[in-house]
This record gives sequence, structure tokens and C-alpha cells, in this order.
Amino acid sequence: MMETIYFSEEQNLLREQVRRFVIEMAQPNGEAWEAAGYVPRAVLRQMGALGFFGIRYPEQYGGIASNALSSVVLAEELGRSTFGGFAVTVLVHTDMASPHLARFGTPAQLDAYLPGVIRGDLITAVGVTEPDAGSDVQGMRATARRDGDTYVLNGSKMFITNGVHADLYFIAAKTNPQAKGAHGTSIFLVEKETPGFTVSKELHKTGWLSSDTAELNFADCRIPAANLLGEENKGFYAIMRNFQNERLVLGAMAIGEAQKGLDLTVEYVQNRKAFGGVLYDKQTIRQRLSLLSAKVAAARQLVYHTAWLDAQGHECIKEVSMVKALCGELVDEVMYTCQQFHGGFGYMRESAIERMVRDARVQAIAGGATEVMLEEVGKRLGAS
Repeated sequence: MMETIYFSEEQNLLREQVRRFVIEMAQPNGEAWEAAGYVPRAVLRQMGALGFFGIRYPEQYGGIASNALSSVVLAEELGRSTFGGFAVTVLVHTDMASPHLARFGTPAQLDAYLPGVIRGDLITAVGVTEPDAGSDVQGMRATARRDGDTYVLNGSKMFITNGVHADLYFIAAKTNPQAKGAHGTSIFLVEKETPGFTVSKELHKTGWLSSDTAELNFADCRIPAANLLGEENKGFYAIMRNFQNERLVLGAMAIGEAQKGLDLTVEYVQNRKAFGGVLYDKQTIRQRLSLLSAKVAAARQLVYHTAWLDAQGHECIKEVSMVKALCGELVDEVMYTCQQFHGGFGYMRESAIERMVRDARVQAIAGGATEVMLEEVGKRLGAS
């Protein structure tokens, strides 16, 4: 394991613990989870019991109150599992959905939900994306109308990870449809069995097969006014703030995937006999793998440094956007070469590389497409 200046002894121990769990639990069982289309709840509860779901949350609720560097450790090691669907199931729960509760929940909301989230008894999902609104959050059409001591929620959400099997959803909707731009959006806590809320369709993807994904529908769905999360009409800012965490962990996950893909490919070409020797004897193979290893090593340091900036309380929107753009594109580049060097075997479903190629493709899309990320960087180039 590579030494680095960024992590504490506790974070290095966390890395060892997550890696051990991946080796002992995820890698032997991941194929079954892929076939089932989701990660079993018992596995998620086990991860909760090990403390993986409370990394960033206060000790009073069962967490360990760490920082972004620990989230990066978790994401990178999950990425190394070779099962992207398993990794994203966990990371949506820990770093994309439940942070809305931890950051903006009232004391009553935190007491009611956060301990169960940390234990893995309550699995979470976040609903922002719609058929006509993804990274363009301002294009959202779902509405929530105040009616006495309730809100009436109408609309749909698309491509929701954990959407089929989650227990608790954080749903964004317009509470002031007349408001322009970033104003007028709020976030609500919606429990699974709420009348008027249905999982309208289970979605089938190219990759991330062990991650359940859904389209959600809300038809006159009444939720208590007490389920408003944070301030009314201020949800856009909460969404944009949490995008930073989401994009950082997706970058770390991509780096874990890329490194594992290279490790598997180096092992394969060092043993694959061809042309009177092994494939690794070929200079072009050694050099392409060497250059990709250098790119991954450099990108990893950007991920670590960006997490360190966040942990120190610095604004790092530009760096996070760089991480998401760079790592999302790099993991595709790595997997293309890894599959090429695996030859025909790399195209077979029994090959881990075949699965990793399918899983990697979405990394340049999910959480903010590369083009959106580059625009965020471009806005800030030249700024002091």
C-alpha cells in the first residue's frame, strides 16, 4: 500500500478495514448481487455495524466525525472491488443522499433518522434528476405545494440510484414555481410507504448492475410540513453544496477502479503466453501500461489534495470539478486499454475487466457530465 502524506493512522486503518471487507465479502459475492440487481440489505447492515456509514457524522448518533479524506479512502477502496454497482450503492447512501439530512436536519429529524442511517437500517436515496433536468437543477419541474400542516408533492424523478430498495428519500421540488433561476426549490424527507409515492419503473442499465435504479413518481403525495429539510426555497444551494462531495467521491471511486484494472491487466499480460513469450515482453504493452499508471498516480494525488483542501475548510469547487472531469475520463481510457490487452477474454462476461469496462463508462456522466465540470473549471480559470 502506497505511503502518502495526507492520511492519519486512523484513516490508514480504515483503508485496511474496507479493503479487507471488499476482499472477503464483495469480491466473492458480487456476481450474485449483479444477477439480483441490488446489494442485499444484510450486507449493508454489516457495513453499518463496521462503522462505514458514519464516517462523516457526529459521534452522538453513532458516527466517527471524520472528514473528506476518510470519504475518499472509502470510495477508492470500494472502487477497487471491481463491482461498480456495489460501490455506488454504498456511496450514494453515505456521501450523496444522507449528507442532506446530516447538514440540514432539525434536531428532531436527526434523532429520528440519522442513527438508523448510520447503522444501515435505513438506506437512503436522493431525488434531484428528472426527465428534463439533470445537472441543470434550475430546470426542475416537480412541485411541492403547502396545504396546512402538509406539503403536496407532484412530479417524477429519473435515474435514482437506490431508488427501488431505499427506505428514506431526499426529494427536491419547487416550492415557489414562479421564482426565477436558483430560487424556489426545497428538499423534503419522504419515507418509502408514503401514500402517493411509487417506484414507477425499475431501470435497467449497461453497467452498475448490482445497483438498483428507478424512476419515482409523486401524485398528490402528502408529507408532513415537518419533513421540510432545511429552509424553504433554499434547496438549490444545498444541492449544489452536496454536489461537491458527490463529485469528489466519484473521482476517488474512479481512481480505485482504474488502479485495480491496471493491476489485473499487468498480472494478465505477465502470464499470457504469446509469440514465444508473454505479452508483457512487448515494449508497446509495457509502455502503455506505464504511462497509464503515471496518469492514475497523478490523478490520485489531485483527489487526495482536493480532499485535504475540503478537510481544511477551503473552497475547492474548481479542484473538485477538475477531479470529476479528469478521473471520469481517465478511468474510461484505462479500461479501454485494459480490455484491449486482455484480448478476446476481455470481452467475455466471466472477465472482471469486461464488467469494469461497462461500469466505468458512466463515470463521465453521473454526478455531472465532463462537459459540465469543465465549464465549472473554466469559470474559475485565472481567478486568484
